[in-house]
Amino acid sequence: MTDKTRKARLTLAALGVLMVGALIGGGVTAAAVLGGDDTEKDAGKAAPTASPSPSKSKALMYPDITPEKGSKVKLIEPTGQKGGASTGFPHTTDGAISAVVYFWEEYAFLDDQKARQQLEVVTSPDADGYIDEQISEVRKLRESVGLPPSGGTPAGVTFETSVNAARVRALTDPSGSLSRGDVVSVWLNYDRYATQADGAPDGDPLKDEMTQFIVKWQDGGWKFTDEAKYKDQADFPVSYKSDSAYAWQDGWWQVRHVD
Repeated sequence: MTDKTRKARLTLAALGVLMVGALIGGGVTAAAVLGGDDTEKDAGKAAPTASPSPSKSKALMYPDITPEKGSKVKLIEPTGQKGGASTGFPHTTDGAISAVVYFWEEYAFLDDQKARQQLEVVTSPDADGYIDEQISEVRKLRESVGLPPSGGTPAGVTFETSVNAARVRALTDPSGSLSRGDVVSVWLNYDRYATQADGAPDGDPLKDEMTQFIVKWQDGGWKFTDEAKYKDQADFPVSYKSDSAYAWQDGWWQVRHVD
């Protein structure tokens, strides 16, 4: 195994420990899933409810429907790009999902300078200290794989993040100043792959990882936030499996990327 291959694999392994769940926690146990105007719907789709894990005792309203068989979320293309981050997503459920998916797939998780540029574009001004916390995580990750705390991705090693599915919950704004649907929790299931310097794919990618984000509609766009009033509405999903009726009932929708 070459040094670059080993570094790619170590980076992915460290990523699984340090980054999953490190960005934003939150959710709401009792809130119903948002029904975006532009999301493809299935006639048999039930409003999902949160559940920490599948249970044989939990009744399945639609036992034959799984994320693979059910409706999909078709990502909406951004209308802008700034600081390496896609922008211009609509004020809809699918717009919020698209904003989160595009961010996570584009995020420079191993380059602290590029990551800061991206975060400065998409982070809410109300999320005090959030950007610095995320840059600290990037630098910790770099140090954990033997890189200097600040810098870019190692030469010849590239990464690709691919989101498989998303799960959305509406959050409540305690002040009442934001309408329902203006603040949402988005869980993602994703894979992350490394490519070696010679172009060969890494043999040990991260698979079926999960992370969560909170975004709110602010200043004409979806902004990432970690405000306690939203994080305190904790919510944890059933694990995503494409063939699981429990995952479908809990609200996991497969993501369909733009062709």
